[in-house]
Amino acid sequence: MSLGQQLHPHLPFLRRYARALTGSQNHGDAYVRAALEAIVAAPEEFPSDVDPRLGLYKTFHAIWSSAHLEDVPVSGSGREAIAQARLARLTPLPRQALLLTALEGFTVDDVSYLIDMDSSDVEALVEEALSEIEAQTRAKVLIIEDEPIIAMDIETIVRDLGHDVTAIAVTAEDAVREALADRPGLVLADIQLADDSSGIDAVKDILAEFSVPVIFITAFPERLLTGERPEPTFLITKPFQRATVKAAISQALFFDEATAPA
Repeated sequence: MSLGQQLHPHLPFLRRYARALTGSQNHGDAYVRAALEAIVAAPEEFPSDVDPRLGLYKTFHAIWSSAHLEDVPVSGSGREAIAQARLARLTPLPRQALLLTALEGFTVDDVSYLIDMDSSDVEALVEEALSEIEAQTRAKVLIIEDEPIIAMDIETIVRDLGHDVTAIAVTAEDAVREALADRPGLVLADIQLADDSSGIDAVKDILAEFSVPVIFITAFPERLLTGERPEPTFLITKPFQRATVKAAISQALFFDEATAPA
């Protein structure tokens, strides 16, 4: 099998990575073309002692590192553009490490080879990138939960992530009032509230006033799987794992326009 045939299946993924890395479809594709031109011009220099995919990304990184572009424009629209804008704000090495592991699925040892760093340094870069993303997505959070112990647990998770809690509402009426008084950037809502009011109704009333991402945390997920609005993009079932709540919060805010980079 020729080198071109070995590399062909990996090209769409390299383009995806390049676009995410640069924050621009045009710039990303240009770097991929440059890498391929380098391979065609000197095939004997292509790494032959590693998997072809690793060799392809290694060649790409050599090109990218030698001609790095700063302040690249953001392409796309909506959530894709927001994600690209956030990634563009990460410093280059942490951004590479995060994308290579989280997006491309390379192991830490693979990334160590690709960017010429020790494995421990790669792990530190990934942590740095995640911290930078968390710093970009800090928000005010409204918690709608009538069980005091659960509410306190959720509040702790939210504050551990660096966010502020605007209020803890125990009824639908409280929730709407608090949301209008101090507009949150994220709502975490239970369904069944203290006075037998509905967290679903509260969220509907809030969304009628302004757009905000919502994460439902409930013991009754079937009540949200009706096909009616508001459809939950994020739905966590009680009892929940703290890591699950943290991941949902980070993901919801990462793609939200209200906390997008200016």
